[in-house]
Amino acid sequence: MFPKTKRPLKKGSKELIYAWASYDWANSVYPLVISSAIFPIYYGSLFSEVKTISFFGSEIKYSAMISFITAFAFIIISIITPILSGIADYIGNKKKFMKFFVYLGSLSCVGLYWFELNTIYLGLTFYFFSLIGVWCSFTFYNSYLPDIAYPNQQNRASAKGYSMGYIGSVILLLFNLSMVMNPDLYNIQGSKFEASMTAMKYSFISVGIWWALFSQISFFYLPKSNHTNKISSDIFWNGYKELKFVFKKLIVDLRLKRFLIAFFIYSMSLQTVLLIATYFGEAEIQWSDSTEKTVGLIVSILLIQIVAIFGAILTARASERFGNLTVLIVINIIWAILCIRAFYIHTPTEFYLIAGFVGLVMGGLQSLSRATYSIYIPITKDTTSFFSFYSVTEKVAIIIGMIMFGTIDQITGSMRNSVLIFAVFFIAGVILLFRVPKFKN
Repeated sequence: MFPKTKRPLKKGSKELIYAWASYDWANSVYPLVISSAIFPIYYGSLFSEVKTISFFGSEIKYSAMISFITAFAFIIISIITPILSGIADYIGNKKKFMKFFVYLGSLSCVGLYWFELNTIYLGLTFYFFSLIGVWCSFTFYNSYLPDIAYPNQQNRASAKGYSMGYIGSVILLLFNLSMVMNPDLYNIQGSKFEASMTAMKYSFISVGIWWALFSQISFFYLPKSNHTNKISSDIFWNGYKELKFVFKKLIVDLRLKRFLIAFFIYSMSLQTVLLIATYFGEAEIQWSDSTEKTVGLIVSILLIQIVAIFGAILTARASERFGNLTVLIVINIIWAILCIRAFYIHTPTEFYLIAGFVGLVMGGLQSLSRATYSIYIPITKDTTSFFSFYSVTEKVAIIIGMIMFGTIDQITGSMRNSVLIFAVFFIAGVILLFRVPKFKN
């Protein structure tokens, strides 16, 4: 699929699109193994007896704490992303920034091996930096989409990235699952519980290695830059100037402005639900024992990933027939229904059923949102600045969503109440998408 020698690949070529999409293959093991599957189970198992964390004299519920740490990470990401994106656009070398955050994130994943109750603050620090690594690298990765594909290719290119990510992450998760369920096969010593916990920590290391290793394909073939400038004294603030420039463009571009408002609202629900889904299943579903819980949660995540492969492809093709906005509206309606239904589920079977539908619409909403934004932005060399604005919009939505979730969880002692709130935001997203002018995609 890739040429044997490094040469400039033409925009729109299959080789360049695959080289770009291969980063999804490399990176998607993080949102699956760390955000969705193994780490939430490991984290929940650590707090099987002790349910709170002492933090500056206050006792914080463990599930609320991970929400607050996640929100704080996204606050930092939202602050530094415009600065770094502006610098990258100005000097024309966003690949270097992408590399830095890939290595920061992958090394932090390896550091999660030392996540224990007696090193809880060190573990949360590694978790914090792994989030910064994965999300900042994605900002630069997403900004390459207009550079590697023409507008009529971007829906499928975006879907290809998500599909490759789902496939790659499932492969690594299956390997990790075999370690967790059969640690003896890998000569992992200790009682069944201890050996399984150790296997989970080995899984964190495998994510770091996989992520850094397969990223080299994208690093090798993606273009270095689209222009160059010398470093000036005000380069530090250039990113915010670029955001101001993008904001001015939004004011006069009714379609782009209304789309981003809708995206902000439904992203508050989408990203938060994806980040807390496994924590919800771990705490709110009535599993018969810890073994059924571990297997059930991982199987449900695998189900989501497998279904999501087809969901992303079907969404891309449906958008070509019915239009991006129409498909986005339908997917948001389905998400709202799923959130309402999730409030009432208690059994593993119900959880699996919801997981299947989540997989169908999860990748589709993310992929099509990214592609729609890429199509709507004006023709420009400074694609990083526009995607920085997109990224900041998404991150601020996550911050609000995670703080809202953590606060409701801490006050009420149950995650279920938050789910209904998220359904409201999906419905609001539908209403706002109807207001986006339906020009030609």
